[in-house]
Amino acid sequence: MTKHLGGPEGVEKLRERHKKFVAMSEDSSAGCIFVITVGSEKASAGTVGYWERDWDGGKAWETGWSVLPEFQGEGIATAATALVVERVAKLRSHKYLLAFPSVDNHPSNAICRKLSFALFGESKYEYPRGSGSFMPCNNWRLDLYSTIIKEQSHGRT
Repeated sequence: MTKHLGGPEGVEKLRERHKKFVAMSEDSSAGCIFVITVGSEKASAGTVGYWERDWDGGKAWETGWSVLPEFQGEGIATAATALVVERVAKLRSHKYLLAFPSVDNHPSNAICRKLSFALFGESKYEYPRGSGSFMPCNNWRLDLYSTIIKEQSHGRT
């Protein structure tokens, strides 16, 4: 699961991230992490979320997702990320939604293409933040203002 995210982490690091996600989700104006559930039994299939980040001299939303191996390849991450796009577009607080999948993570890069993100090249991305570990990633950007206009022209607001 962490092959494209700098490799496995220890239990303490995972707990720290979990605490951060819980705190973030208490104030969804600054970001939120959702559990992806599937089927009538609501089986946990992964997570998807959004959070604020400094970018290009201003603020933007960033998104990321993780789907458990047994649920991968079924379109679940694409559907969940589409819901995040819809949610942050309605917030109308930032113009862009960013994603930074590893250049080697072909399924995650495909999700960005399917959801009409524009590819702005490649860079090094520190993950987890503050770790000093950098990975090559693709820089994807979705113009949320265009997303709002498309939804309004299709009768969705």
